Amino acid sequence: MNTAGVVITSLFVVCLAVLLAACGGGGGGPAADKIAFTSDRDGNWEIYVMNVDGSDQTNLTEDSAGDDGYPAWSLDGTRIAFVSDRDGNAEIYVMSADGSGQARLTDDPAIDVGSSWSSDGTRIAFASARDGNAEIYVMSADGSGQARLTDDPAMDGDPTWSSDGTRIVFHSNRDGNYEVYVMNADGSDQTRLTDNPADDFSPSWSPDGTRIAFVSARDGNAEIYVMNADSSGQTRLTDNPAGDYAPAWSPDGTRIAFQSERDGNVEVYVMNADGSGLTRLTDNSALDAWPAWSP
Repeated sequence: MNTAGVVITSLFVVCLAVLLAACGGGGGGPAADKIAFTSDRDGNWEIYVMNVDGSDQTNLTEDSAGDDGYPAWSLDGTRIAFVSDRDGNAEIYVMSADGSGQARLTDDPAIDVGSSWSSDGTRIAFASARDGNAEIYVMSADGSGQARLTDDPAMDGDPTWSSDGTRIVFHSNRDGNYEVYVMNADGSDQTRLTDNPADDFSPSWSPDGTRIAFVSARDGNAEIYVMNADSSGQTRLTDNPAGDYAPAWSPDGTRIAFQSERDGNVEVYVMNADGSGLTRLTDNSALDAWPAWSP
């Protein structure tokens, strides 16, 4: 997988190499029309949130002890799961939507990364290297009941739950290069959706469950593509010499946020779901990456 320029430094390089019940806190009611993202503008990686027009960019984690990244909203918009190495290695944490009540969910010497919430908010899927290579795991939203869903010598990562909670899409290099796969929520019936000599990765399920956005290098560099949930109709949405990564759907399915290097460094952009109407949301000399749209 060509990840050059996607992320820099400690936590994020490590996480890409590996993957590629409420926690306390009060406050932080449902967030509407917000996009969470990761930025190193304050000297280390932190989770930020902004309005969908790019205004009011605010640091949520404000943690100087380590790097925080990869935000994932709960489906009710009240919580954000994220990755942090503040306690020595990458673990899954959760916080309220306003940044309060930050709490660690996983505690393992290996790396845990890349979380996604089930539609009912009771479970979180994530990737972990705790069994020797990257696999997909699931746990309750309070961190209990951690169970492995995939068991393959290859690397499995970037899980995303379907809106009905019955399936999980992910990427794996088990067939020689990275492809997009889908499985039932219990890990059964693992099925490949893409089949291309180039890498296909970072899948993201549309809110209505009918489409999957993903990244592919099949046209020479990383671009955002979309396909139907049954893998038909694979279509390129972006077309730029720079790399485009990390697609994230708006809650109504009409727009997709993503990160791109097209203006010289990594920024967050948004476009319509057909690839039209491209707009840059962040404009900072630092790196802004991994957008996640609030429900």
